[in-house]
Order: sequence, then structure tokens, then C-alpha cells
Amino acid sequence: MSSTQGPHSLAFRVMRLCRPSLLVDPPLLVHPSDLLVGEDLLDHPLAASRLPPLIASHLSDASDPTYRSRFLLRDPADAMGLSGLLLLPQAFGAIYLGETFCSYISINNSSTFEVRDVTIKAEIQTERQRLLLLDTSKSPVETIRAGGRYDFIVEHDVKELGAHTLVCTALYSDGDGERKYLPQFFKFVVANPLSVRTKVRVVKETTFLEACIENHTKSNLYMDQVEFEPAQYWGATILKADERQSKIYSAAKEIFKPPILIRSGGGIQNYLYQLKSSSQSNVQMKVEGNNILGKLQITWRTNLGEPGRLQTQQILGTAITRKDIDLRIVETPIDINLGRSFSVRFNLMNLTDRELGPFEVWLLQNDSPEDRAVMVNGLQKMALPKVEAFGLSDFALNLIATKLGVQRITGITVFDITEAKSYDLLPDWEIFVDVK
Repeated sequence: MSSTQGPHSLAFRVMRLCRPSLLVDPPLLVHPSDLLVGEDLLDHPLAASRLPPLIASHLSDASDPTYRSRFLLRDPADAMGLSGLLLLPQAFGAIYLGETFCSYISINNSSTFEVRDVTIKAEIQTERQRLLLLDTSKSPVETIRAGGRYDFIVEHDVKELGAHTLVCTALYSDGDGERKYLPQFFKFVVANPLSVRTKVRVVKETTFLEACIENHTKSNLYMDQVEFEPAQYWGATILKADERQSKIYSAAKEIFKPPILIRSGGGIQNYLYQLKSSSQSNVQMKVEGNNILGKLQITWRTNLGEPGRLQTQQILGTAITRKDIDLRIVETPIDINLGRSFSVRFNLMNLTDRELGPFEVWLLQNDSPEDRAVMVNGLQKMALPKVEAFGLSDFALNLIATKLGVQRITGITVFDITEAKSYDLLPDWEIFVDVK
């Protein structure tokens, strides 16, 4: 076997298979008579008098026989500079993450004799791995005649950024029976077609996810699909600005969903999702400490219809701190009147796998009695029994408001008697106090 740098009978030729591009070549507009005679023929009266009648009529009809009118637009389409022809790719060009790299490979025999038992391999090599695209080891090509070739097509879904190398190798028997090894390398770089920036905001029990998609390519991208796949325990709804459009238009959109255009070179499109989880799911997420919201599935097409697909990494929400217990307000009255007792219902949740309690609950007041806006009406401490593992305990506190307007319920404290540990679990809760 020989792998020297000497001449080889075979050689690889590689062409990327992708949509052709429009050939932009502004043509030089000429008069038909310029194909037969020069534009300065009329300047010589003797030559002009000897012209055949057909050519003379063409020249006499021309309003401007100079080159000045050759660049005038005869049709509005001439301004585009498109010749109506398509141009096959001349190089690998720009290759982006999420596309399918498809290549037409031809191995040519440029010698004057045939080669035999040709074993061909095609591989994609990246910084992380090496993927086999074609291997004819089990069924080698028997012969490639002199001046002949063997053609094949390989495809690869691009899932990595950075430098890639298409490695083509051939092991064959030359005309004199010598076994030769031919390696050839074709390098290209994979770029990121778009960037996805996300923001997460939590408003009470609802989480809002904003996704901003920016186009980094030199081609317009038509978004076929931008869908958020929520993680376990979550439900997602996309919020759109056109919800109030007519029913006829909405029905038409269901039949044909037009793609969303993101223009080349920095075009931006924003998407907004509303995420919700049930009460039981909230408990489970706090137990597991899991703050994964989900991921985005994005598919698009370019100007000439080439598809692309990307999936983002898991999007994380607000960090969840693991707690032993959690306290939540379940119900407050709609009307709260000055000086009248009202009841607030609570849920105390055990987030551990063991029994906790018993507990005491009270309203901590750090200010002076004159400044207190909300106080406990009755016993200042409430005793609660033990709560089993992952269990719930419902209770109610009777409160009374001493000031009008928007007030806050603050300082509700839960004390674990067994462990002698206090919890300040509940954020400030606003109420409106009216007079009746």
C-alpha cells in the first residue's frame, strides 16, 4: 500500500448541493443594427448610401444612433439587474447551524487506464467527533474506466459550530496493480444563523417569557415555526397582538399560516409566552428545586426555500430555593371595611419527606400600636397540629384593619415548636380598606 505524494489516477471533485442563486448581471443594452454595422457608420455619407435597404431602415428609424441610449431601461424589470438565469454554487458558501449540508462528490479517473477495487469513504470531522457519511468497504466499486467517474451524494445535519472538514478517501489498485491511498480534505466553517435572547418575569402566579430572535445571516429568514415546549408541570400560551382581528381573517390564518419574516443582517422578531403551573405542581417544583421552564423549537426557510431547524437549550426561570415548609394565602375577602373583622385563609405546606410540627402562627408587629394598620382580632397566637410529609394544613386568621386605603399584611410568622425554628415565609400582601 502506498500513500506517497506521487501522482494519482483518481481525484475527488466536490460541489455543495443547495438552492441556486439568482444571477445578477446588468446587461449592456445594444441596438440590433450594432450586431452588423458600427454605430459610426452614418457619420460617413458614402458608406451610408451603400447600406442594404433593411439595415438602412433600421438605422433611419433609430432616434439616437449613439451609445447614449444603450443604457436606457426598455422595461421596468431591467432595473433589477436580474437576467432570468440561476447560478449554481461556486463554493461551499455560508453554512449555518441547523441546516442540512448536502454535497455532490465525484471521483474522477484522469489516467489512461482503468482502476480497480475502489473503496471510498466520506466523513465529516469536527472538533468533537468524526461522522461516517459513506463507506463502500463491503461493496467496493469494481472498476472506474479511463476518463470515467463515480458519483455519489452525502448529507449531514449540521449540529455544531466552528470548523468542519469533509474528508474523502479512496483506496484503489492502479493500472500496474499497485495499491494506492488517496486522501483529500475540504474545509468549511459553520456559523450561527440567529441568536435567541430570553427574559423571564414573574407576576404573582404567572410567569412571562419573552424571546427575541435576531437574524445574523445575509439572507431573509421566514419563520415557519417558533414554538415553546414547556417542561413538566408547566403550561404555555403564546400572546399575540392580533387576537382581536376578524373571525374571517382568523379562519383564513388557520388554513394558511403565513411565515414571519426576519430580515437579513440584524432583523429582530419578539415572541411572548405566558406560563402557568397548578398549585400541586408548584409544590412539586419546590420540593425538587427544579426551575426549568422549557425550550424553543425554531424552524425557518431562506429566500429560495432551504429549510433550517434549531432547538435552544433549556430555559431557566427564577431560581427556586428548597424549603422545608411554604405558606400561601388562599383566600381574602373582596370587601374589607375599617374596624370590622375579616378572615384570611392560609395553606401551610410540608415540602419534606418527614413529618413536621406542631406549629404556632402569629402576626409579628415591629411598629408602635398607633402605626399598626392590620392586627390580629382575638388570640395573638394560633396553634397548628403536625403536618405529614408533603401534606397540607388549612387554617384562617381573623384580622382587623385600623387604617383606610391600601394597606399591607406583614410579618406573618410560622414557628416550629419541635425544632424551635421560625419561618418568615409570606411576602407582604396588599389589601384595600374601605369604609361602609
